[in-house]
Amino acid sequence: MDMVSIIEKKKGGQALTDEEIRGFVAGVTDGSIPDYQISALLMAICFQGMDRRETFCLTDAMLHSGQTMDLHEIKGIKVDKHSTGGVGDKTTLIVAPIAAACGVPIAKMSGRGLGFTGGTIDKLESIPGFRVQLTPEEFLQTVETAGMSVVGQTHDVAPADKKLYALRDVTGTVNNISLIASSIMSKKLASGSDAIVLDVKCGQGSFNKTQKAAEDLGRLMVDIGTDAGKKVVAVITDMDQPLGDAVGNSLEVIEAIDTLKGKGPKDMTELALTLSGYMIYCGQKAASPEEGRAKAEEALSSGRALDVLRKFVSMQGGNAACIDDYGVFKQPLYKAEVKASGSGYVAGIKADSIGLASQHLGAGRKTKEDAIDLSAGILLLKKTGDAVKAGEPVAVCYSDDEEKLAAGVAEAASAYTFSAERPETPILIKEIIE
Repeated sequence: MDMVSIIEKKKGGQALTDEEIRGFVAGVTDGSIPDYQISALLMAICFQGMDRRETFCLTDAMLHSGQTMDLHEIKGIKVDKHSTGGVGDKTTLIVAPIAAACGVPIAKMSGRGLGFTGGTIDKLESIPGFRVQLTPEEFLQTVETAGMSVVGQTHDVAPADKKLYALRDVTGTVNNISLIASSIMSKKLASGSDAIVLDVKCGQGSFNKTQKAAEDLGRLMVDIGTDAGKKVVAVITDMDQPLGDAVGNSLEVIEAIDTLKGKGPKDMTELALTLSGYMIYCGQKAASPEEGRAKAEEALSSGRALDVLRKFVSMQGGNAACIDDYGVFKQPLYKAEVKASGSGYVAGIKADSIGLASQHLGAGRKTKEDAIDLSAGILLLKKTGDAVKAGEPVAVCYSDDEEKLAAGVAEAASAYTFSAERPETPILIKEIIE
């Protein structure tokens, strides 16, 4: 395979053939193409882009570069949900039990967090005893009995994507729509579900800073799903301020449990009902998204979704007593309040600054090898539009380290802005693409 001519071809703005793309991905996977040539082609793609056919071919080649999950033994239409990542995003822990309570089987692989974006697996590991690695038999048994299972991603799912992702990270080639969409969708399609609901974030706490960027990405991922013969829906949602009130690992699990008890923050509950409504619709347990939402509301209010969570936690080795007694979670050693620097109203909360603050506190990783403090994090007492007086607490930071606590408090304080006039409430759900 002549990599130089392929690099030249893309550099000149030409489309690559399926054969060239598949040959490239095979060479990435087996190590026969050196990093400098991979990086050169990635940079050419960033400048010249890829069309829909090229993007689907890249996705398909990466998806088949490793193992794919076989879920055919699980009866019904399996629905997956994916978020592009944000601050305080604990939706999987809420929508999966709701959808499962409505008869949609959820067999999900999730990742760990990196940077200020939390990973579902880290959150679940804050539950004492919880196991994120199951045998295939245990995984299937948990889905059959509890209605859902969430396990850690294995190293042999889309290995070509892992290699490309690591190189993109250090060569300034992360922000290309085709590379982002193919990376996400190769892993999602490899996980074997029949339908996928995507939560595509936009705003300060997301890599999509504008709504248009999020819509373009959502539309491309829906197209990739269509080309792969899967039903995919993209919900475009706001990430200018953190989602819900809790940011951190055990703090977010507690908020998810509260939401399933009907006591969650308004924005968290609204997003969870919208996403799970679409999951129920895609799983053909409702004739429309509206009927799906109504079923989701009933699963929440009746307590059936909470029962699913209890069974799921117990079957994966977790101490289900944590659902009724939050003292079961590891408790942080230190806490400190963040005080308002002005009076009037909260004008905004920079999601990326809150994410960074939680990382300073010990809740996030700077490198994949970092250990994290599962009890560290931030509780937001005031959100955008709330009235506030100078010196009043707007948030509480938690950590096991006093130096980290001080750094977290300073960063969290910088996230808040105040105004004399009440700002407009941010629109949470901006667009839905089918």
